[in-house]
Amino acid sequence: MTPEPARSTSPSSTLTDQAAAGVPRIALIGVHGFGAQHLLRLRDLEAAGALTLTAVADPRPPKPGELNPSVQVFATAGELLSAGTAPDVVIIATPIHTHADLAVAALEAGADVYLEKPAAASMEQYRQILAASERTGRAVQVGFQSLGSTALDTLAAAINRGDLGTVRGLSATGLWVRDKDYFARSRWAGKRTLDGVDVVDGVITNPLAHAVATALRIGGARETADVDSVEVDAYHAHDIEGDDTSVVRLHTAAGATILCALTVCAPGQKQPLVTVHGTEGEAVFSYTTDELELTTAAGTASTSHDRTDLLENLLAHRQDSTPLLSSLADSGAFMTVLEAVRSAGPVHPIGAEYVTWVGSGGAAHPVVHGIEDLLLRAVRSQATFSELLAPWACPAAPAAEFTADGTAVAQLRSGAGIRPDASPRSYLHPVRTLSGVSVTDHLPSDHVWHLGAGVALQDVNGVNFWGGRTYRREEAGYVWREDHGHIREAAATATPDALEQRLQWCAPDGTVLLDEQRNWHFTALDEKSWLLDLNFTLTAADVPVLLGSPGSNGREGGGYGGFFWRLPACTDVRVRTAENDGEEAVHGTVAPWLTWTAEFAEGPATLVFVPDPRESDPWFVRSSGYPGLGLSLAWDAPVRTTPSTPVSRLVSVVVADGRLDDDGVAQLIAGIQAKRAIR
Repeated sequence: MTPEPARSTSPSSTLTDQAAAGVPRIALIGVHGFGAQHLLRLRDLEAAGALTLTAVADPRPPKPGELNPSVQVFATAGELLSAGTAPDVVIIATPIHTHADLAVAALEAGADVYLEKPAAASMEQYRQILAASERTGRAVQVGFQSLGSTALDTLAAAINRGDLGTVRGLSATGLWVRDKDYFARSRWAGKRTLDGVDVVDGVITNPLAHAVATALRIGGARETADVDSVEVDAYHAHDIEGDDTSVVRLHTAAGATILCALTVCAPGQKQPLVTVHGTEGEAVFSYTTDELELTTAAGTASTSHDRTDLLENLLAHRQDSTPLLSSLADSGAFMTVLEAVRSAGPVHPIGAEYVTWVGSGGAAHPVVHGIEDLLLRAVRSQATFSELLAPWACPAAPAAEFTADGTAVAQLRSGAGIRPDASPRSYLHPVRTLSGVSVTDHLPSDHVWHLGAGVALQDVNGVNFWGGRTYRREEAGYVWREDHGHIREAAATATPDALEQRLQWCAPDGTVLLDEQRNWHFTALDEKSWLLDLNFTLTAADVPVLLGSPGSNGREGGGYGGFFWRLPACTDVRVRTAENDGEEAVHGTVAPWLTWTAEFAEGPATLVFVPDPRESDPWFVRSSGYPGLGLSLAWDAPVRTTPSTPVSRLVSVVVADGRLDDDGVAQLIAGIQAKRAIR
């Protein structure tokens, strides 16, 4: 166990007064590890007259002089409980896999129990403890100390008042460092099982378990029934069985989504944070410091909060039925997560090529490459490492794969798993050069609704099929609205070098607004380049439909929507047309072709975009803020489609290795024009 470090607090005067009438007798099982922190706290509370430590049990006894002479010392919990010590409260600070048997024994001996987190190593064991508690009528407090923070009440009040608007989701982020010695400290550390017994030790269930438990509490999930589903995507860089770098995504019965992205393989240790993402603001809670930061339209306010000690809370519960802050029943939601981890199967190793070891000997710790950005992407997009296509993760299976003359060049993503307010839709990603340079990105942390190469619009009769906030003329800015549609695939035919899709653009209530026919073709040109052809036709499904953009709604220069291509991070970018060079010069112009040349992660590449010569859609270009470009279907005015008057567009893209010079670009464009003339 690695609970959150104990914070020094003074015993409450109320508890001290109550204890004077009958001082509770306390037994501690496990005096090493975090048990040592309990000893320190018990010493303070005993000095204040709040309790009496009567007995301890541990195979390794405390050092001479560490305890008062009156404290009885036993080697096992069984010996302690059968020796007539009759404790009122038993504190259990032992390895995870021992919790259930010890807790049941203490309860049946007539004691209330303070049980270190997690409560048990399986849902079956948890239910055994719960049954024993109900059978004996004794209380169990689980040691999620962060749940004693008064910041939780303040945050709940802010949410209930609507200070943050509508809650879009919750996230927990943990960037910690754990070295080799951490996992060598005991036989059970980092193990999923030990001697055939469940242990389930890992980043989700132990070092950063408080992040998960706190997010669950803020999200209103306490008992097992409060959790609808749990998905676990777990990996390890350490040589352990358990996980040290993981994502947990869960949906509550109330409809909330909670995404926890956690690692102990970070470059450096940072405060773990739980964040509430709202349409009108954001709340960030640092549960190790009890600091809460609320950002709303009125500004940002940071406050520090007190914390109720969970042992004191348990003693108060014994005295006057004060509600437990971290009861066993309220650990049901966390145990649902733990059970998902336990039953998820073996944890996948992270390849050595994606890890750098820092330090030497037992102090050496792994750093997973790019882990900070990956965690940020995960919490903002509510996506797993698998869905993000982290290079070391087990990749989410594509809906289809395509080749150019036998070389894999693109994959189709169905849009399943995309968060609703990112307007789920199908798209191509990754798209690669013939040598394997990736030239698309998806779910980037700056705009998680940017999805590879595809078609998207922000205003279709008032429905957002782009994702993110919607630009509104009356607001003169972007606002979160519950207006996000989704594009579903009604039918598709795929071959290795072509894809025909029949798509339906659906409003939030399921009404089909548009029917789309979308065709992709993948053709090799030469040993260094291949051609992607896209043509799509949008037809109003029933009533006339206006296709718009932020530009058509009043945002100057913001006419994006239609064909869009999000590029990955790249350097030494040159974007140009025949007459203009650079982002500012090209953006908003109409030109028969555009090239993007840059240095990408795997090497240099050039993209040549050639639109339909019959249309005059301006180029939308971004290279400084983020890398992306598209052809604007409704630059500054909406485009109308009816069931009898469809809107069609065509664009061809050459994907080439290397940095092509002007002559090379001219040859490719001439080739595209020749192919179109033949067609």
